[in-house]
Amino acid sequence: QRALDTQISERAACEVLQILKINVLTFCLFSLGSLILAQDKIEVPENSDVNLPCKALGWQRNAKRQEWKFQGVGTTQLFYHDDKFTENYKNRAIFYPNEIHLKSVTRQDSGVYTCEVLGDSFSESQVQLIVQVPPSKPKAHVPSVVTIGNKAVLRCEETDANPRPTFRWFKNNIQMPVDPKTSSLFKNSSYTIDPDTGVLAFEPATALDAGDYFCEAENKVGAAQKSEIIHMETSELNVGGIVAAVVVLLIILGLVIFGIWFAYNRGYFSKRTDSTKKVIYSQPSNRSDGDFKQTSSFLV
Repeated sequence: QRALDTQISERAACEVLQILKINVLTFCLFSLGSLILAQDKIEVPENSDVNLPCKALGWQRNAKRQEWKFQGVGTTQLFYHDDKFTENYKNRAIFYPNEIHLKSVTRQDSGVYTCEVLGDSFSESQVQLIVQVPPSKPKAHVPSVVTIGNKAVLRCEETDANPRPTFRWFKNNIQMPVDPKTSSLFKNSSYTIDPDTGVLAFEPATALDAGDYFCEAENKVGAAQKSEIIHMETSELNVGGIVAAVVVLLIILGLVIFGIWFAYNRGYFSKRTDSTKKVIYSQPSNRSDGDFKQTSSFLV
């Protein structure tokens, strides 16, 4: 009966919060004697302090234990339990019964913080912390030369900003609209811009697309950052040059084949054998000095 009363009271509390449209709860999940609250969202600039509330504590009449865990990109760790912080938090966090105070947060602190409370029942609440980081200087990837009639892709990259930035492209110091047809300066160009990814694509590229290009990255935290200016040229497909290169290659190949044939007919590739003279040595027969007679001891 007590568990049933607890479940009914928790359901009634959740319905009241939903009627009042309080941001703390976006959904309530009920089980026997437990209450799970949805996420809060807190955004703070980098290097500032922040308080992470434990809303789950307010639903426990007799809290006996409280634990905190952090879920970041590819990692989940328990950083407060047994009434103490883990090693990497103890010098930068302060525990209060109803919240955690973090000092000088960085972009690595962005993630979901979960407060778990065990009392007469179990409850937990979550806080999503977004550490705001302004964009750094983006890098523009612009080809130096593109062939007229082919597709050309320009990319703008920035990896530090949080939230993710939006991108703008400029040609000859003039901002390029997302839709070129809306501008008299760019209506004859065929391109697309994705502000979320920073990709500028010409399909196809024309002679009018040559110029000086740079991009900008911006989010709501800091000022827009500008990349280096890179010049892009356009060129026609040089059919005459390609034909001339092929002819020269064929001539060189023909000369190589003729040289091999000529050397073969001249006998430079035939095997040569050197004749060697055989020398036979015969041992002199045993005779006395008185019977010595000069004989031929070598036969050539």
